Amino acid sequence: MGQGRSQFTEEELQDYQDLTYFTKKEVLFAHQKFKALAPEKVGHNKNAKLPITKILQYPELKVNPFGDRICKIFSSSHDGDCTFEDFLDMMSVFSESAPKSVKAEHAFRIFDFDGDDMLGMSDLRQVVERLCGTAQRLSDSEMQHLIQNLLMEADLDDDGALSFAEFEHIIDKSSDFSHAFRIRL
Repeated sequence: MGQGRSQFTEEELQDYQDLTYFTKKEVLFAHQKFKALAPEKVGHNKNAKLPITKILQYPELKVNPFGDRICKIFSSSHDGDCTFEDFLDMMSVFSESAPKSVKAEHAFRIFDFDGDDMLGMSDLRQVVERLCGTAQRLSDSEMQHLIQNLLMEADLDDDGALSFAEFEHIIDKSSDFSHAFRIRL
């Protein structure tokens, strides 16, 4: 008895609903998914923090070439380890209900490997390498050509890097970005 009862108070659920793009029911479902990653650790401890290795067991993160980056961006400790609130924030941003502008902001942070608030040559190289994988590795000249074409198209101020505004401009042209930047609960 009481097994189906939430370990969150009604006030906590309301706060989570107010701070995310989720309903209370979706918050509870997200907690079930979080708990399933490490039931022995989460149990009834709503403050449990799971290591990145456990978070990356979430099916859609496991196959995502940016899974580790996603975890690090949403981790409050910036090491990829996640509390339930970190996980909930991540799932909320990747939900269908999150606005395109919020998704764009987080995508930019995921792709900004060096954290300088610009997508420079090395950031773009890492993005392409992760998207291509090791099986379809591009030659240095192919990589250079691809990045130059991307910058020619998107680098509006010709500074050799993409600012958030330039990145957002690209995203606005992409009709399927919001659909692609999604993780199902």
